[in-house]
Amino acid sequence: MKAIDFLDVLGVDYYAGVPDSLLRPMCDCIMNKYGVDYKHHVIAANEGNAVALAAGYYLATGKVGMVYMQNSGEGNAINPIASLVNEKVYGVPMLFVVGWRGEPGVHDEPQHIFQGEITTKILGLMGISYFIIDKDTTIDSVRNQMRRFNEVFTEGRQAAFVIKKGALTNENKNIYHNEYGLSREEAIQEIVKYTGDDPIVSTTGKASRELFEIRERRGENHNLDFLTVGSMGHASSIALEIAIQKNDKRIWCIDGDGAMIMHLGAMAVIGNSKVHNLVHIIIDNQAHESVGGLPTASTTIRYGSLAEAFGYDKVYEIRDIGSLAKALQETIDNRVLTLMVIYSKIGARDNLGRPTTTARENKIAFMDEIGK
Repeated sequence: MKAIDFLDVLGVDYYAGVPDSLLRPMCDCIMNKYGVDYKHHVIAANEGNAVALAAGYYLATGKVGMVYMQNSGEGNAINPIASLVNEKVYGVPMLFVVGWRGEPGVHDEPQHIFQGEITTKILGLMGISYFIIDKDTTIDSVRNQMRRFNEVFTEGRQAAFVIKKGALTNENKNIYHNEYGLSREEAIQEIVKYTGDDPIVSTTGKASRELFEIRERRGENHNLDFLTVGSMGHASSIALEIAIQKNDKRIWCIDGDGAMIMHLGAMAVIGNSKVHNLVHIIIDNQAHESVGGLPTASTTIRYGSLAEAFGYDKVYEIRDIGSLAKALQETIDNRVLTLMVIYSKIGARDNLGRPTTTARENKIAFMDEIGK
């Protein structure tokens, strides 16, 4: 089904959400029409934020908005769905479009397996009517389902389309870019030169995949790296508590702008902790790259000023490999709570692989290593 036809049948003119690879064709269509203009389209910090935005749209206009997300974002959305928009509270009608990663019977990455199993169960538990769209679903069946959903909306309830892999298509694939020259993989490769025997916690997405392959190329094992393949936005919190419990070790966190924005409050907790042995690195390419490259809100964020306000001791803003090397050398010579913001271009190698160890194997090896 063409994504543009799908959107036309929905008849919605307000969209808020977090990009998803399965929804990339639809997201590109929305970007082609509106960009991120906030009046019609917002790429939200997280899925709960998107629900609240769509609620505000309804309160202001009386019209139903659409919230899009990967199914992993259902957890972020549960609170405002249950305590704000549910019919037993304010009764705010809303349409959800959910990308079904980890669909049972379809091979996917480990972080999507359980989430895939419970995707529709969560919708049912939340009282959300849903309809599954696959490659064979016709536009007429979507049109008929929207008529049923419109009846649901009149009751102050919510409904969802659950999108299977390959169900939506779009021939005009957008290519996103920025003006920076340093690649994320080059940055991580430089970081690893200086970390030595220090543990690293890396964020979900391509950063962890690149870290894994860099270790392979260097002939090193992966025992010092915790690859946070799921739970987007929480790598820095994992790293913080490891730093607190293992205060004799320097802990590095390789984060991303989309992940950091998703749970930005973690920076406040990190700063307030007064921990001295954490190096928090945000590799900022201003994009949700792993799910297509759509922009984040990072272009207007001054991470250095935020970090200083939150209580970080040292801040670096880096745009080239020479500045990165200098900052890394200074960091290993000092022992203070540090933030590095590395501005990088969008993009990764076409042949970038995935970790060949399981999540549990990663956990066990990491715990054994830092427990020594």
